Amino acid sequence: MEVGSDFLKASMPVDHRTTQPFGILHGGASCVLSETLGSVSAWMTIDPEQYRAVGIEINANHIRAVTKGNVIGVCTPLHVGRRTQVWQTDITEEETGKRIAVSRLTVAIIEQGTLSTQKEKVIVSK
Repeated sequence: MEVGSDFLKASMPVDHRTTQPFGILHGGASCVLSETLGSVSAWMTIDPEQYRAVGIEINANHIRAVTKGNVIGVCTPLHVGRRTQVWQTDITEEETGKRIAVSRLTVAIIEQGTLSTQKEKVIVSK
């Protein structure tokens, strides 16, 4: 994982764990990479003692198929507000640099303890 002043970057393998039955990268795996990067990015902008960042919507466009190697996700902010944030992740094939997917994640920033099933604060240290 690489952290920049305005991006978060990570790689993901394309192998038996992340491909669908036809041998290409599963769209859900691309969404997992995007949601992970967007959620961590949002979390990095808040005070985790007071707030939580929770995904509320994800959209992905799958542009090309990948069957092996690694993909690289680069997440950048589109909007970082007090109550909502929007993060875009561009996913490229490591070997060629070609874009294989683009995703947008909307995140809600909520106060600790506001989820109906949450009895305590959930603190993840930075």
